[in-house]
Amino acid sequence: MFVLPLRDIQENMEIFYAKDIAGGTLKLDEEESRHCVRVLRHRTGDEISVTDGNGTLFRCRITADSAKETEAEILDAIHDWGGHPYCLEMAVCPTKNADRLEWFAEKACETGIDSIVPVIGEHSERTAVKPQRIEKILLSAAKQSLKGKIPMLKETMPVKAYIESMKDDDGCMKLIACCFEDESHPRISIMEALKKMQPDSGRISVLIGPEGDFSAEEAALAVRCGFIPVHLGPSRLRTETAALTAVFAVYSRFLL
Repeated sequence: MFVLPLRDIQENMEIFYAKDIAGGTLKLDEEESRHCVRVLRHRTGDEISVTDGNGTLFRCRITADSAKETEAEILDAIHDWGGHPYCLEMAVCPTKNADRLEWFAEKACETGIDSIVPVIGEHSERTAVKPQRIEKILLSAAKQSLKGKIPMLKETMPVKAYIESMKDDDGCMKLIACCFEDESHPRISIMEALKKMQPDSGRISVLIGPEGDFSAEEAALAVRCGFIPVHLGPSRLRTETAALTAVFAVYSRFLL
């Protein structure tokens, strides 16, 4: 297994992505090949770094420098490259302006996230997302921020369906960030909640509502299904800002 010094990785930002990997070789698709050969002018014999999107970084030597399908021989591999010691899923209601959710996806990927679930709440104004566009943004952000794993964009579902799907998942810390207090279940700060976790304790799910917040019924269902009500500080935050604040809180808890 090879070890590429962090300084060299940062100076050499030419990270490519391939999903066609088999038998010690890999092929870049047309978009990646065009960038590799025409933009960066790599040729047969050059060494390049390629991620499989699942956490592995390959050191490769180009064997065919076609702008339609560049082929390379795998020389070495680093597993769990650019990873983090937690598994974070953000269940976020789509924002009224679609580009704000896309901005969140990009910045969350750069910071460290494993999956995004678009959820539709009772107060949601937008009920659809553009998955192909967000997936492309996640791929670009993963390469730019030196991540071997591309976060998964899961299928859109109703808030209540997501909550129900998590109710028996006792191995996951489940948090719901809401703007109102329930006297029987007072909110705590997200940092206070995260302090209860150990670095190797597993998975975290954070539920972020739409511009109009969760309904009382959604919040009550979440509490019954094991979600801990949390707040993100005294400021009133937009949906995408709240979601990114939660990502930063997890990052700060385990990596700073």
